[in-house]
Amino acid sequence: MTDESKFPDPVYRDTVLAPLFEGVKTHYAQHMAAINQAHLVMLVETGILGQEDGAKIAQALWDIEAETDVAALTYTGEHEDYFFYVEAELRRRLGDLGGALHTARSRNDMDHTLFKMALRTRAEAMLGQMTTLSDALIAKARAEADTLIVAYTHGQPAQPTTFGHYLGAVIEVLNRDAARLSAAIDGLGHCPMGAAAITTSGFPIERARMAELLGFDGPLVNSYGCIASVDYITGLYSAIKLVFLHLGRVVQDMAFWSSFEVGQLYVPNALVQISSIMPQKRNPVPIEHMRHLASVTMGRCDMVVNTMHNTPFTDMNDSEGEVQQAGYAAYDSGGRVLDLLAAFLPACSINAENVRRNSDAACVTITELADTLVRDEGLTFRQAHEVASEVARGLEGAPLSSGFAVFAAAFSGAIGRVPKMDEAAFKIATAPETFIARRDRIGGPAPAALDAAFITYAAVVGALKQASAARLNRIATADTARAAAFTALLES
Repeated sequence: MTDESKFPDPVYRDTVLAPLFEGVKTHYAQHMAAINQAHLVMLVETGILGQEDGAKIAQALWDIEAETDVAALTYTGEHEDYFFYVEAELRRRLGDLGGALHTARSRNDMDHTLFKMALRTRAEAMLGQMTTLSDALIAKARAEADTLIVAYTHGQPAQPTTFGHYLGAVIEVLNRDAARLSAAIDGLGHCPMGAAAITTSGFPIERARMAELLGFDGPLVNSYGCIASVDYITGLYSAIKLVFLHLGRVVQDMAFWSSFEVGQLYVPNALVQISSIMPQKRNPVPIEHMRHLASVTMGRCDMVVNTMHNTPFTDMNDSEGEVQQAGYAAYDSGGRVLDLLAAFLPACSINAENVRRNSDAACVTITELADTLVRDEGLTFRQAHEVASEVARGLEGAPLSSGFAVFAAAFSGAIGRVPKMDEAAFKIATAPETFIARRDRIGGPAPAALDAAFITYAAVVGALKQASAARLNRIATADTARAAAFTALLES
C-alpha cells in the first residue's frame, strides 16, 4: 500500500506541533541559542570541527539571532519544530555545512538541558521568594516575641504561648521546605549534553566543557539516565508541593484566628473586603485567596509528578514540552502566595483583649498550676493533674486567676490538707506571663530560648541565600565565558 500522506497532518499540526512551537518561542528559544553556541565552541575546541568552519557557523548563528523576530514566528508545518527551523536557516545560509552543528548531539539531550535551564531560573526565583518570606517572618516574630496568644490543639484552647513562638514554628518548617527546594535545585545542576540520543557519541566530545559553558556543576554521568531519568522533575515539583501544603495549614490557622468567635488575629483594613449588603462585615478574604492558590499550586505540582507515573524508563514526550510548560503555572500561583503572605502576616496584629478573654474562659494556664503543685506542694504529677482538673470544673467559666477559693477546696478535698500556696502565689502560678517565663527550655517560648532560635533561623536563611547566590553566580560566569568564547570564534 502506498502512503501518499504528507507530514504534518493538519489536526496534529494544530493540536500538538503548533502549541509546542509557541511554547518553545516563549520559554526555550534563548536557551537553545545558548546550547548552540556552547556546542559549537566545544566542537571547535576538540577539533571535531575546524576553526574556519566553526567561524562560518558562528557567524550564521549570530545573523539568524539578529535577524529573527522569534515572537513573530508562526508555525506553518514546513519544519517539524523550532530546532529544525534553526537548522534549516543554517543550511539555507551555509549549505551542507549548516548541518555540521548537530554533530555529536540529539534533540534528546538538548531537550532535557533546555528544561533544566528553564526550571533552574524559576526555582531559584521561588527560593528567593521563600527566603524573603522567612526574613519577614523572623522580623515579625522578633517583634511579637512577648505577644501572648492562645495555642489551640484539636480546635480547642490549650495553652498560652506567644505569637513569636508560633511564628518560629512556621519559620522552621518554611526553612526546611526551602532547604528541600534548594536540594532539588542542586538536582538540576548536572548537564545532559553529550548524552546525544542515548549512548553518548563516537566523537571525542568534552561533556564537562559543555556543562561548564552552560552553567552546570558538571555533566550528568550516565547517558541513558540523561534522557530517561525524570527525577529532576519529580523531585523539584514534590519539593514545591510541600511548601504549599505546609503554608496552607498556617493560612487555615489565620482563618480560624480571625473568626468573630475567636478574634485572636486582627487583619488591618488594607487587607479586608466588605460585604455588598451587610454593612457590619469585615471579610479577610486574602486568607481565602492564599488558601486556594496554595491548593491550586499543589494540584499543578501533582499534575506534573503524576504524569510521570507508569511511564517507560526511556526518552518520552510525557516528560517534555507540554508537561514542562504546564508546570510553570505552579511558579506563578505559588509565587503569589509567597508574596501575599510576606505582606499579610507582618501587617496583622494580635487582639490582646480577646486573647485574655479566651485564656481566662478556657483556663489555658492550668498546666502550670499542676506543675507548680508538683514543685512546691510535693504532689505527684497525677495528683496535681487531678486537683487542677477539679479546679477547672469548679470554676464554671469564671477566670482561673480569680479561682483561689475553688482551688483551696479542691486541694483540701483531694490531698487532705490545706495548700501551702496562698492567693498571691496562686495568681502568679496561673498568670500567662509566668507560664511563658517558665518554658525556657530549647524551643520554648521564654525570651532566651526564643532569641536563640531566632539566631539559628537567620543563619539557616543566610546559608540558603549563599547557596542560591553561588548557583546563580556559576550561571552568570558561564554566560560571560560562553559569550567570550563564541565571540572569539566569531572573530577568528
